Amino acid sequence: MIVRDISELKSTDRHVITENWSSTRLIVKSDGLGYSVHHTVIPEGHEVHCHYREHFETNYCIAGAGEVLDIATGERHPIAVGQVYALDLHDEHIVRALKGDLHLVCVFNPPLQGDERHNAHGGYDAA
Repeated sequence: MIVRDISELKSTDRHVITENWSSTRLIVKSDGLGYSVHHTVIPEGHEVHCHYREHFETNYCIAGAGEVLDIATGERHPIAVGQVYALDLHDEHIVRALKGDLHLVCVFNPPLQGDERHNAHGGYDAA
């Protein structure tokens, strides 16, 4: 059984901070579960352009409110507490925090190592 406290991960390489988001990687590839779980925070007024060409991602909103913009269609989807969105087609998208800091629980498949940062196209390289 794996039991972790997010506060203990904040001082490790599993807590990645960028200009527009921070992410604490709670479960990572080395845990051997076949997926990774992250707590990601986008500060109010910020946005993140993402395109996970090598990964599938599901996001569950636990605080704040925002939107996700589908680049291919131009469709905007509101995101609020209790809502989930999944990038089942490696969808290029922009996530915006509109009301309060947007807190997302994110699941990636395949799993991340834990210390990655976005590459040039807004995703993560294949493991």
